[in-house]
Amino acid sequence: MILRAAYPSEWRLLRSIHAASFDRPWSEEAFQSALATPGTEAFVGQTQPGRHSGFVLARTAADEAEILTIGVLEEARGQGLGRALMATSADACFALGARNLFLEVAADNAPALALYAACGFAVAGRRPRYYDRGPDAQAQDALLMRRALPTPAANPYPRGR
Repeated sequence: MILRAAYPSEWRLLRSIHAASFDRPWSEEAFQSALATPGTEAFVGQTQPGRHSGFVLARTAADEAEILTIGVLEEARGQGLGRALMATSADACFALGARNLFLEVAADNAPALALYAACGFAVAGRRPRYYDRGPDAQAQDALLMRRALPTPAANPYPRGR
């Protein structure tokens, strides 16, 4: 497994992984804006040489940070890439001064909830009917999750690995 920092110029790569991972992917402008914002860190990962399979995007402001989005291609899931990306991102946020790391996830996203729990996150709040799934689907609650930094037991992968 190879992880590295992503460059703002690689927004197309991040967007392509995001589009393959989500029903409603972010726009080109959303990626460019996020990557241009001070305090934003992005990391990409490979499970096979030459094949970027996942990424994470996080933003730190003062002593708080937020995972803005994370995506892992379906064929790379279950190999530890998501955990490694989360751990690397947590390390980077801590290095920038964050002492708490937050994220938001749909309450019905069981694989993501399992990943976040394994990474040391706990539910800190709920936003009822936050995710609009379209006219034929019921809106889904968002769970706000929090993790204190650092949490070594939940961060098994050293940065840069």
